[in-house]
Amino acid sequence: MKRRDFILKASQTGIAVSALGIYACKNSKENKIIKEIEGIENSEELFFKISLAQWSYHRSLKSGAMDHLDFAAKSRSFGFEGIEYVNSFFKNKAQDMSYLKEMNFRANAEGQKNVLIMIDGEGALADADTKKRLKAIENHYKWVEAAHFLGCHAIRVNLAGGVEEDEAAKAGVDSLTKLSDFAKGANINVLVENHGGFSSNGSWMSRVFSQIENENCGTLPDFGNFCIRKDKERNCLEAYDRYKGMQEILPFAKAVSAKSYDFDADSNETTIDYKRVMLMVKDSGYTGFVGVEFEGKGIPEETGIKATRDLLIRVGKQLS
Repeated sequence: MKRRDFILKASQTGIAVSALGIYACKNSKENKIIKEIEGIENSEELFFKISLAQWSYHRSLKSGAMDHLDFAAKSRSFGFEGIEYVNSFFKNKAQDMSYLKEMNFRANAEGQKNVLIMIDGEGALADADTKKRLKAIENHYKWVEAAHFLGCHAIRVNLAGGVEEDEAAKAGVDSLTKLSDFAKGANINVLVENHGGFSSNGSWMSRVFSQIENENCGTLPDFGNFCIRKDKERNCLEAYDRYKGMQEILPFAKAVSAKSYDFDADSNETTIDYKRVMLMVKDSGYTGFVGVEFEGKGIPEETGIKATRDLLIRVGKQLS
């Protein structure tokens, strides 16, 4: 789809979307009731806002137990303010205007802010093969446009595919510059998550982003993704110090992901010191959305989502 046609269609839907204001107003009152029921009525005191990452429901979505279009309602039921999509759950819908309109309708009707789209499966942006890398950049264009249509502020990409550290950094800088140049016209940020390989090395990421000049390009620090190398069973063979890594990539952050796996008897995450990490987030000056991303297997998804949300709020109040 040509950008001119895409933006035209997007503007034409603006009237329909604006008509949903009454729903947003109505649901803001209902959200207050939900917060009071859930015991999070003072979350407005936090230095950050809380969103729900769709990957928290990856088991339900992959099994068909949950439909992608019901995600906004699920988020609202927990009292969240924003939603973070994963492209794999609407993989063939990036240019389906009627489907994107329905996503906007659902989000607005539930009083939710579309925050960003996490992009997977569109090619490696640090690939050593230049032809493949350039194709990967182009593959992301449609998601930039979809994010613009949905009113998101960003897409999350993966800086994967590199073989040699210096060459991967060079290729990554080039890819991110080209992609963020394209995204600039749509007012979309291009963000890289620490997500395996070189990207889970905080020093490498800092080196890459120190060379990026585009203001709409940054990082999405994830509390948990600091495994550089895994075996075939996905056991971590080489890990990077998460606290050192967070310190190194937070200066470039335009989004933050609160990863969680399991909780102890005191409702603390068993592998991540949330207070330590969130103090780093606060000290960095970040005040945007922090996305709850539960990835554990030992407890139900909704139990993990609630536990992560409550831990973030508890820690946030201590730091406010």
